Parts: sequence; C-alpha cells; structure tokens
Amino acid sequence: MIARRHLLEAVAGLALLAGAGPLVPLAAAAEGAPEEILLWPGTPPVNGSVTGPEKIGGEGAGFGAVSNIATPRMRVYRPAKPNGAAVLVAGGGGYFRIQLWKESTPAAQWLQAHGFTVFELIYRLPNDGWDSAAPFMDAQRAMKIIRTRAGEFGVDPAKIGIMGFSAGGHLAGFTAYQPARALYAGVDAYEQVSARPDFAVLLFPVVTLRKPYDTTRTRREIIGDKASAAAEAAWSLDTYASKDAPPTIIFAAADDPTTPPGHGILLFEKLVAAGASAELHMFRDGGHGWGLGKPGQVISQWPALFSTWARSLQIIEKQGE
Repeated sequence: MIARRHLLEAVAGLALLAGAGPLVPLAAAAEGAPEEILLWPGTPPVNGSVTGPEKIGGEGAGFGAVSNIATPRMRVYRPAKPNGAAVLVAGGGGYFRIQLWKESTPAAQWLQAHGFTVFELIYRLPNDGWDSAAPFMDAQRAMKIIRTRAGEFGVDPAKIGIMGFSAGGHLAGFTAYQPARALYAGVDAYEQVSARPDFAVLLFPVVTLRKPYDTTRTRREIIGDKASAAAEAAWSLDTYASKDAPPTIIFAAADDPTTPPGHGILLFEKLVAAGASAELHMFRDGGHGWGLGKPGQVISQWPALFSTWARSLQIIEKQGE
C-alpha cells in the first residue's frame, strides 16, 4: 500500500497556478516543488476546452497520473552539478492520462541527480477534449522553449534530448522524427529555433498504429478505431524513420502485453535501414509501464545503459574526463 504522504506530495507537486507568467515558482503552492514554465501565452492553439480542475489518480493503475489538463507546461528539475545536457521527459498513459508518479517523475529525478537539466512535460490530452494534434503541438513548443532559453539553464543548445514512455514514447518519437511538421502558427521568439531533439530515448514506445498493433489506447485517442490506412501511416513513427533522425535508443520488454516487442524492433530496423544511428535493448521481462524498474530486475539497468550510450555520443563527458 502506498503511503498517503506520497499521494499528497504528488498532488502538491502538480498544483496549477492559474494566470501566472511564463516562469512560475511553485513554492507558494508546495514547498520544494519544482518551478514550472507555461508553454503558451494565453489560450493554447487548436480546438478544445477543459472544465474543472486537473485530476490526479488516487488508486489502481492510474495512481499519481494527471489528466483534465487545461494548461500545458513543463516542470523544471535543475541539477546541483549541471553536465550541460537537457532532457524533455514525457510520461505515457495512452493520451488519456500522463503517468507522472511511476514514469516521468522518477526518470526526471534520476536524470537530475546525474547532472541533466530536466523538463517534465505536462501535455494536453485528446481524451480531455482537445484535438488529437494538441499533445504534439505542446511537445514541439516545449523543445523550442528549452532551446531558446538554454543559456539561462546552463544547457548546450546542441545537447537537448527527448525521453518518452509508452504513449509518451510515441509523442517523443514523433517530435524527434517530424520536428518541422507545421502543427500550429507561431510568431514569437521561441518559434525561431528548431524543435528537433539532439537525441531520443524511447521506453516501451507505441511505434505503429497499423495492424497487428492497432489495439492500443494511443491509436484510439489519436486516430480512432475506424481510421483509414492513410491516417495510420500519418501517425506511425516508422513512417518517418530517415537518415536525418536524431540518435535513438529504444528500451523494451519481450513480455510487454501493451506495446509488444514488435514495436521497438520495427522502429529499430527502419532507422538502421535508413542510415540513422539507433540502438535497441530488449529485456526478457518487465511487462509494461516499468519506469525505472525495481531493484533486482535486469530491466532496472536501463538508466546505466542510457548513460553509457550518451557518453558514446559525447552528449555527456566520459567518466574520468
């Protein structure tokens, strides 16, 4: 049983300060909670609306997950000793909630502890009433804000990556492989830079919306149950695998019932065939939604594998340098 204290901390950490400026310190809402950056001035683009406050799951599979999001934003995790790299992190949840407590928040805290400046993305959800393009707009905008303000955060603008879990992996991959897709009209200073991540980390990602993998909640929320083949292709990551894709590392479990190993294998094969830099780690077990993994699980080694990969690409310095 999860202690009530942890749930209260999660709720406090996700508190929304309506009407605040672009950089919002949340100390007034919850002592020690990270600062937040709002993604859009005023009303976010695209059709949709949300009524009522944000919701935080209190039990079952949705514990600690957020939904009913009216104000997309990023939570900022500043490391004590920055390594010059940054990561935008997106939790999964099938585009009907965002798994913060067991996916994006633990990953953000691990990255922060290892020197990365981290931006945890709280994006709009089609299931809340937004158009299906809304989360992809939010991710593009977040990347542009991070790159524009890189100097403020002590980040190298050429070392900004994206990490996503499950549906968040789909969101991260789409942002990585379609960074120039014109999803919204923007004219401010943030729109003068590229949304392309410099590296992508995809964990048990939803890759394709085509058969035989057309049963995910991601597919249902983005294109619906009766989508055309053209719509399936337009929102499948493997469609956009190219030599220009940023270096990508994929982690998956062979026994995942939600995003079976075929997702990760398909993307890896497409990227390699296109001439992109790609790496795949397929673990024997772990199921779905494993976050950092549990002590003793082989799958819990993925953060260390990611660090080794990042050093090999000179995203971060090699140990001893």
